[in-house]
Amino acid sequence: MTTDRVAEGEARPPRVLVFDSGLGGLTVFSELRKARPDAAFVYVADDAGFPYGGMEAQTLLARVVDLMDGLIGRFSPDLAVIACNTASTLVLPALRSRFAIPFIGTVPAIKPAAEQTVSGEITILATPGTVARDYTHDLIRKFADSCNVHLVGSLRLAGFAERELAGQPVDDATLRDEIRPAFVTRDGARTDMIVLACTHYPLLLERFRKLAPWPVSWIDPAPAIARRMVHLIGEASGKSAPQPARMVFTSGRSASAALAQGLAARGLAVEGPAADGRENRRPDVTAV
Repeated sequence: MTTDRVAEGEARPPRVLVFDSGLGGLTVFSELRKARPDAAFVYVADDAGFPYGGMEAQTLLARVVDLMDGLIGRFSPDLAVIACNTASTLVLPALRSRFAIPFIGTVPAIKPAAEQTVSGEITILATPGTVARDYTHDLIRKFADSCNVHLVGSLRLAGFAERELAGQPVDDATLRDEIRPAFVTRDGARTDMIVLACTHYPLLLERFRKLAPWPVSWIDPAPAIARRMVHLIGEASGKSAPQPARMVFTSGRSASAALAQGLAARGLAVEGPAADGRENRRPDVTAV
């Protein structure tokens, strides 16, 4: 009997690795877990490298490939989800050429925004790294050439989302100022679609809605990513209770009480720090 079978001879639940620079990928994880509650999920946050938005492209590419090499060796996933726009728009070709398992990326949801807009005014709210990527500009040319697309790169929103989850939210005025450039009026037409092109941003969605100067549609790619996962690994057979999911940090740190509580509410149990108590700041997985 192979390791892909349980003792009774039935196929074991799929193992899915979810990877992000921090906690933004939780917005993707939630949809993945709804779609396959029986799957064995491991969520890895590269907090030792956070944030990715301003990291030089070749440094980021080398870091993610090196990390993934260790993570695949340790956790043996059947599929990996790169729950980070900044990384996905850069590293997917390298990952797919090096590793045998399927990779699902997270890229700006420009196509659905272009299909749904009425005003023709679309904003891509992202990190500076995603805004600068050729991949993003290629998507705009391919799917939104007839629209006015405004690219807004925020250096601070991902950090604000991490603080929100840790129970230390920024004030309304600060958050309002950060999203204000996403709302554009042009020749009498106003932004009606905002693409959340960073998985951290949906963590702040309710506050975005409250602070927006006018109503817009906020486009989150997470449901589409979950559908793609199911397409690749299939649907669960019968009704399955959610399996415990593991949460690990590349720094090896443990979570604060507030953060651990928030993660537990999302079905994630935080792994402790490295056995020697030291933090690991190198791009490897000895601490996880």
